[in-house]
Amino acid sequence: MTDRLADRAEEWRVVATDVPFRGNKTSVRTDEVEMPDGQVVGRDYQVHPGSVAVLALDDQDRVLVLSQYRHPVRHTLWEIPAGLLDVPGENPLHAAQRELYEEAHVEAEDWRVLVDVYTTPGGCDEAVRIFLARGVTDAEGERFAVSEEEATMEQARVPLSDLLRGALAGELHNNCLVVGALALHAALTSDGLDALRAADAPWPARPFEA
Repeated sequence: MTDRLADRAEEWRVVATDVPFRGNKTSVRTDEVEMPDGQVVGRDYQVHPGSVAVLALDDQDRVLVLSQYRHPVRHTLWEIPAGLLDVPGENPLHAAQRELYEEAHVEAEDWRVLVDVYTTPGGCDEAVRIFLARGVTDAEGERFAVSEEEATMEQARVPLSDLLRGALAGELHNNCLVVGALALHAALTSDGLDALRAADAPWPARPFEA
């Protein structure tokens, strides 16, 4: 046992693979994976391009949140702005800035990496980088046109304490919102926000161009 835990990259041998389903953004892959004892077993998982999310703080230290209907779970969830990495190799900071503008029509001066996570590593390879954005101001120009589920979104700005209470009470369930709020609380009560990684910190899960 070491004093500091860290995940390590590792890849067990895949003896065969198939893609039984391809969607517009994601697909399903079946790999035949050789275990350490030599046994070969099938593993089905969703192949995902990756995502970014933004925990944005305004000048009153309130977090910007959005509500959006999510059909797979039959809920309207409170979330933080987020979106897919649509272009392979896309710079995640640029994607996060785009999502903040499109979904909330705001921009930010200071950007840091808050936390990186795999959302459901047992069944999906989605990696998410959650940014902290500070110095939030209204964006200039017309709002980005929205449609489908985004057309009914509501926006609010709430204290971090409300998000922490809601998460622990089982009232807020969005992965990025809960992880982001808890990570922000941890940063505030440890080394502080200025100790967070730079916005262009390496991200081995989704390598990108500068």
